Amino acid sequence: MAINAADVKKLRDITGAGMMDCKKALTEANGDFAAAEKILKEMGLAAVAKRQDRATENGRVFVKSANGKAVILSLSCETDFVAKNADFAKLGDDLCTVILEKGYTEINEELEGMVNALIAIIKENMHLVRFTVVDVTADEYAATYIHGDGAVAVLVLLKSDKPEVFKDADVEELAHNLALHAAAYKPQFLSDKVVDKAYEEEQLSIFQKQVEGDEKLASKPENVRQGIIRGKLSKLYKEICFLDQAYVKDDTKSVSQMLAETGKAHGAKLDIVSYFVYQAGVNA
Repeated sequence: MAINAADVKKLRDITGAGMMDCKKALTEANGDFAAAEKILKEMGLAAVAKRQDRATENGRVFVKSANGKAVILSLSCETDFVAKNADFAKLGDDLCTVILEKGYTEINEELEGMVNALIAIIKENMHLVRFTVVDVTADEYAATYIHGDGAVAVLVLLKSDKPEVFKDADVEELAHNLALHAAAYKPQFLSDKVVDKAYEEEQLSIFQKQVEGDEKLASKPENVRQGIIRGKLSKLYKEICFLDQAYVKDDTKSVSQMLAETGKAHGAKLDIVSYFVYQAGVNA
């Protein structure tokens, strides 16, 4: 099938691979983007896919915590001008407040009504894309962070067997930095223990193809080649798993090491329970 320039550019934006390689992969995959992306990965030409980084529309994200709950929310609009509008920003904050006060867990008529009221004034389409609410128990702490003018919002839920440590300045600083870390590196999984098996099998298949295509490894014993494949998987997990990533403020230590060291200094155990990263203009 004929592959047009727009499709080639789209695949290049997704993968970061060269234009000619993207065209070749699309041709081989008969225009199937997912298959073409996998081909590029097998060729070692595509970066780890981060589709969540590709904004599809304008908008703003919000995060707020109060009274034992926290909410992270995404609100979209048509133009960047409206995304920076004070009334649009207030709408997002008001939506978060109502959600927390009334215990809402899904989009409903009241929340949509609040959005429609501003649409009637500004005359631009807006949409409450999604939101997530978490309970923050007595032994937990919600760290929140907003990057820029609502471009990225982060909610990190931490837990300790000694919750009073969350009042200590250095623990609060660590919590804040972990939220900042998530905004910067956007981890795909909390740890390698919760990686989706289908995703893992896909990556192993890609690494297998890479090793098979490397002439320098052709003479190596099978157990050596399998070790290389597993090594590639381990390296990938250090890039995409929150706890295994190099800590944003000290890349000589992993996030899990920082949690352990800070907790030990206070005679406590610190864990990340869950985390959420919302990016403006991204639906998932």
